[in-house]
Amino acid sequence: MINRNLKDYLFITLKGIAMGAADVVPGVSGGTIAFISGIYEELLETISSFNLQALKVLTNQGIKPFWKYINGNFITALLFGIAISIISLAKLITYLLQNHSLLLWGFFFGLIVASVFLVGKKVVEWQLSRVLAIIVGTVIAYFITILNPMENPDTLWFVFISGAIAICAMILPGISGSFILLLLGSYELILSSIKDFKITTILTFIVGCVVGLLSFSKFLNWLFKKYHDITVAILTGFLIGSLNKIWPWKEVLSTRENSKGEIVPFIETNVLPNQFHEEPQIMGVIILALVGFGLIFGLEKLAEKAP
Repeated sequence: MINRNLKDYLFITLKGIAMGAADVVPGVSGGTIAFISGIYEELLETISSFNLQALKVLTNQGIKPFWKYINGNFITALLFGIAISIISLAKLITYLLQNHSLLLWGFFFGLIVASVFLVGKKVVEWQLSRVLAIIVGTVIAYFITILNPMENPDTLWFVFISGAIAICAMILPGISGSFILLLLGSYELILSSIKDFKITTILTFIVGCVVGLLSFSKFLNWLFKKYHDITVAILTGFLIGSLNKIWPWKEVLSTRENSKGEIVPFIETNVLPNQFHEEPQIMGVIILALVGFGLIFGLEKLAEKAP
């Protein structure tokens, strides 16, 4: 476990807040924030430490060695930030998506474009296999973004499955767990449950997340150790492919009625801005895209200064 002071853990909590904010939005991954803020591999290592050996350490050596083994200070500070962000920003993000979606998507489009460069430069040695890995990652992510959302029963077993699948995407840079929830038809249910504090639904979702996270993180951690450059190249491709989902200007092809009786977009396609939008909106999106682009590089500079 890395020796850190209170200031260091404050920075980790702030990174958690940024991750939580990203995870609320369909199309943006908290894993991207973790990667560009310099805590991604430590996060995978920490999640992977929750195993039978950790239980043995707790049983045989006590709480203090167990806490050190699971990197407890780090994961607590990070989860605290994520929880603060999700609980406090759920209503705000919902409002922005409903009333200022162009500007919000513009901001995140700039954020992801910058992330492509920052994640890509983590590849130590560029070879043909790395280029092919980027292409594969791009194709996979693009295919996910063009899938049509499905309708689902609001049953607890499906909430559990949704959590297990979505959490795997949430820790992958470029593939949004929120968007996976949208495809599964569970996004609105989970977001409204958080806003309305529906404990049973929230706990079922969390259990699903824990099961999926513990299973998938070990595999991803193994990939980073054995095939670092190829894994990073695939993740870079995921970011590139996800840009299709985050493109701000869209035409609604079909709608559906949500649980509140509201008519919301169901299937959309990307369009050029001059087809449906006026010049002031275009400039606003461009400005916020540049803000998002600059913010990512600012986060990287902070990550270089703080553990």
